[in-house]
Amino acid sequence: MAERLNEAGQPIGWPVAQDLPRPRPEAIRLAGRYCSLVPLDVEAHGAELWQAFSADTSGANWTYLPIGPYATEADFLTFLRGAEASIDPLYYTVLNAEGRAVGHATFLRIDPANGVVEVGFIHFSPLMQRTAVSTEVMYLMMRYVFEALGYRRYEWKCDALNAPSIAAAKRLGFTFEGIFRQAVVYKGRNRDTAWLSILDSEWPVLKARFERWLEAENFDAQGRQKTSL
Repeated sequence: MAERLNEAGQPIGWPVAQDLPRPRPEAIRLAGRYCSLVPLDVEAHGAELWQAFSADTSGANWTYLPIGPYATEADFLTFLRGAEASIDPLYYTVLNAEGRAVGHATFLRIDPANGVVEVGFIHFSPLMQRTAVSTEVMYLMMRYVFEALGYRRYEWKCDALNAPSIAAAKRLGFTFEGIFRQAVVYKGRNRDTAWLSILDSEWPVLKARFERWLEAENFDAQGRQKTSL
C-alpha cells in the first residue's frame, strides 16, 4: 500500500470510514452445529462446570489462568457468581451438543471506540479439548465479533511461556505480534505477555476455512478430523 502523507510531509495512517464506536458484545446465545455459547448462569451451569473441570485431575488447565484452582465446589461457585455479574470480562458457558456445560470463554478488554476486543479467560475442560467443539466455539465468537458487531480487531493474549495457547491461536488464524515483557503479575509470578490478533480484513478467508473444516463430512464416526484446519 502506498505511503500516505499529511500536509507537513509526514507519513500517517489511512482514514477509517467505519462508524465508531461499535456495539458492545451482549449476553446472547451463539449457536453452532456441535455446541452453543450461552450467558453464564451459575444456577444452571455451576455444578456441571465443576464436574467438567474436575476431570482435569492434575490441575494443569489452571496454571496459566489468573484464578484457581479451587479446593471446593463452594469456592468455585463463589468465583462463578462474580463472573456471572461481570460485563467485562463477559462470560459465556460452552454447552456441548447434549446441552452439558463443558467450559467457558469471555470477551474482555472491550473497546467499542476503536472496534477492538479480546477473547480470553478460556477454560476448556477435558470433555471438549481436541474436539470440534473447541474450534467451533472460537469460530462462533469470531463470527459474532466481526459480522454482527463489526469490530476491526480481535485479540488473543497469553503467558509467553504457554506454548500450547500460542500454538492454538496460530492454528485458528491469529498472527503473532510480539511479547510485552513483564506486563502482568499473577499468582505471585511474572508474566511476559504474548500478543496475537486477527483483523476484519482477514476474516472472510478464515471464515471459509473454518466452515470447510466444521462440515460434518470432515469427521469420521469417532469424531476425528479428516483434514486439518
